[in-house]
Amino acid sequence: MTAQVFLTNKPEKIYDEDFYKWLQITIQQIHNQDLKSVDWNHLLEELQALGNEQKHQLESRLIVLFEHLIKIAYWEQEREYNQRGWQGTIIEQRKQLKRLLKKNPSLKPYFLEIFEECYQDARDIAIAKTGIAAGNLPLIPILTPEQALDETWLPTL
Repeated sequence: MTAQVFLTNKPEKIYDEDFYKWLQITIQQIHNQDLKSVDWNHLLEELQALGNEQKHQLESRLIVLFEHLIKIAYWEQEREYNQRGWQGTIIEQRKQLKRLLKKNPSLKPYFLEIFEECYQDARDIAIAKTGIAAGNLPLIPILTPEQALDETWLPTL
């Protein structure tokens, strides 16, 4: 039995007061093909945000991957103690990136577009976290986009 959601307020007011309720109402309206009642402005805003979230997730995972690859390659004083943890994070980020790109193949061009920018962000983060001098870390990515997704690739130590 499907629970019925009754519209007692304007959709815009419900959106501001109870997002989950607004979502349930919107789903029911679309399911019932009651398209005239749909709060289209907020629905389009949420769909855009959903697409942006996929891009953000791609960027975030790529930055974390790069940060840990940089650490494993250049942070010698901590490598012995932290290498296994860094490798675990590298594996996790690669698996999640591959899964994200498999579910969203149209993000592959964006992956290539942001590749170097994410490397630069990760480089800045690694410098701040490790204290390694900026001059000791390459300005260009230490790997290719293919190597970023290759679960067997690690920088040579």
